[in-house]
Amino acid sequence: MIGVSLRAKILGCFLSAAATGLSAGVQAQDAAAESFQTWLAALRNDARGQGIAAPTLDAALNGLEPISRVIELDRRQPEFTQTFWGYMDGRINDQRIRRGRELLKQHATLLKRIEREYGVQDRFLVAFWAMESNFGDFTGGFPVIGALATLAYDPRRSDFFRQELLTALKIIDARHITAQRMTGSWAGAMGQCQFMPSTFAKYGKDGDGDGRIDLWNSLPDVFTSAANFLARSGWNGQETWGREVRLPAKFDLDLSGLETRRNIAEWQRLGVRRTDGGDLPQADIQGSIVLPAGHRGPAFLVYGNFRTILVWNRSINYAISVGHLADRFAWQPPLATEKPEDDAPMSREDVIEMQQRLAQGGFYSGSADGLAGSGTRDALRAFQRLRGLPADGYPSLQMLDVLRRAFSG
Repeated sequence: MIGVSLRAKILGCFLSAAATGLSAGVQAQDAAAESFQTWLAALRNDARGQGIAAPTLDAALNGLEPISRVIELDRRQPEFTQTFWGYMDGRINDQRIRRGRELLKQHATLLKRIEREYGVQDRFLVAFWAMESNFGDFTGGFPVIGALATLAYDPRRSDFFRQELLTALKIIDARHITAQRMTGSWAGAMGQCQFMPSTFAKYGKDGDGDGRIDLWNSLPDVFTSAANFLARSGWNGQETWGREVRLPAKFDLDLSGLETRRNIAEWQRLGVRRTDGGDLPQADIQGSIVLPAGHRGPAFLVYGNFRTILVWNRSINYAISVGHLADRFAWQPPLATEKPEDDAPMSREDVIEMQQRLAQGGFYSGSADGLAGSGTRDALRAFQRLRGLPADGYPSLQMLDVLRRAFSG
């Protein structure tokens, strides 16, 4: 049995070690906080040097702390790769279409005025509005200054977010919005059209003449700013975005993709038709064939405005959704191609396995990161060509099964 005095000594050592550990933990927290405050002080000096007033900086930066949830969201990797059909189903439905048509009528005078001034058709403006914030319902609940400061302090993309933060402070200093009312996404996208501060500064417009640009509450400002962005990015108000088409049975899939452009008449000669089998329109317009779900999914002939949508958001699925939603507002029909019964998303593990098996066959030399980027798609296309399969480069569970059979073990 351990004596009382020995137990007391052991307990004393234990308590001393625990106190030391606790003290070290507190010191580490204090050091991190001090480090952020030191960084923030340097940012404040930089902002003052750029002419931002001290009261603005006090209102925006006093008491600021990093937001841990922002870092969590920034680091989060999706568990599954969303399919084209899953993306569309989540963004285009009968309720959204009906509401968009109603809002087009409700705001017709404003939207037509902006269309005349900027050349952006009203249905597209409402489609962007729907996609970005569900017609203004969801603009994000994060304090933009806090979110941007967190991401600017974090080393991963600090330079980009530091500039966005300084621009956001200039927007506050210009009295467009207060720091407290400047809310947005975890990444700092703001208002009903989800502009980053740099986009706000470059394209934001005062549409109601009150001297401020309010993308949170003023629809004239929201629509005018969106139209200004699109017009200055190359939008052509005399054209649409594209259309779903039917490809001939032996269409050369190497011609698909935005890298290939042909005049509509050339696509007609190659056998591309409207979905009902009719001829393509007679117009001197360049277009590209896009296959967002591979050769088993719908095909789209897309024009210059589609590329302008991609300036707003680089996602092919996003651009098709904006265009198709705008068409549905105008009473055009749903997609002619039906969703396949076996449509299912690939998990990150599935994509990693696909990359590993492609590497096993000598087709892929990149890292098995679970992200189906251009390198993975090019490798898959090369494998498909060698096997005499439709070379669309589209990652799917069906193709993973083919790779498993080809490279077992």
